[in-house]
Amino acid sequence: MRDVVKLSLVLLGALAVAGYFLGHGLTADNYAYFLSRRTPKVLAIALAAVAISASSLVFQTITNNRILTPSILGFDSLYMLLQTTLLVVFGVSSVLLINPYLNFVVCVILMTISATVLFTLYFRRRRANIYTLLLIGIVLGSVFGSISQFFTLLVDPSEFAVLQDAMFASFNNANRDLVYMSVPVLALCLLALYRYANQLDVCWLGEDNAISLGVDIRRLTLKVMMIIAVMIAVSTALVGPVLFFGLIVVSLARQMFISYQHRFLIIATSILAVFLLLTGQFVVEQWFGFETTVSVIINFVGGSYFLYLLTKNKF
Repeated sequence: MRDVVKLSLVLLGALAVAGYFLGHGLTADNYAYFLSRRTPKVLAIALAAVAISASSLVFQTITNNRILTPSILGFDSLYMLLQTTLLVVFGVSSVLLINPYLNFVVCVILMTISATVLFTLYFRRRRANIYTLLLIGIVLGSVFGSISQFFTLLVDPSEFAVLQDAMFASFNNANRDLVYMSVPVLALCLLALYRYANQLDVCWLGEDNAISLGVDIRRLTLKVMMIIAVMIAVSTALVGPVLFFGLIVVSLARQMFISYQHRFLIIATSILAVFLLLTGQFVVEQWFGFETTVSVIINFVGGSYFLYLLTKNKF
């Protein structure tokens, strides 16, 4: 089956699930209210799916490793550290926590600035190696996580409930205005990745071959890492951390589609991610009755799939 046909089937599936979310139970009397509540949730799911899948795809290309995702750089731990620090320093009644717009902007800006400083300082080195950067990210993520756990011991148990909402990805309470604010940011990031797609295709051949074909690997890596940082920052601040989702989607996309071109794969993984995330939310709502979150299911399935890839050497 051709890739275009496969992609069309996945797109139809995603549209069908999205149509169910938007249309089930609507009547002439309640459609205005329910659509105003459901549309931001579906859009938040789509934005998070596209941001995580596209960033994971190009991240694996840059690192030349198919079991890595941007979460290895510690973005999720940094997000939790920011939320915990705001609670400990300013208190649970602080406007930085209560106001969702201000909290969103502060988290995105601080996460982006942190990534910018790290990448800029690191790639100024003459012999910068991407794997050393990954190790730095692992160490920083561990440090951020430890500090967050220490801070949670200092807060009142009633205040800890505020942090629990930020620990797990949730789409049910997505703020409509924040969702619409994220659309142009992620759209610009996707356009930038689309612009560098041809150079990313060459990176499949390996660093030495890419350099011999005229690709400035250091400069491309820095630019792509910055785009990934913005996409993950927006996605995490919008819906919360989702660890293994990028690994699942990109691995499935590589098995489903034959094409190696990033211009096709970015679109394909994004549509597949939307379909899987909408389906996961459907399972949470219909089968589990909101007794769990979609991130719990993703982490369980993703962790199992990660172990499968390691045992079968599928990377």
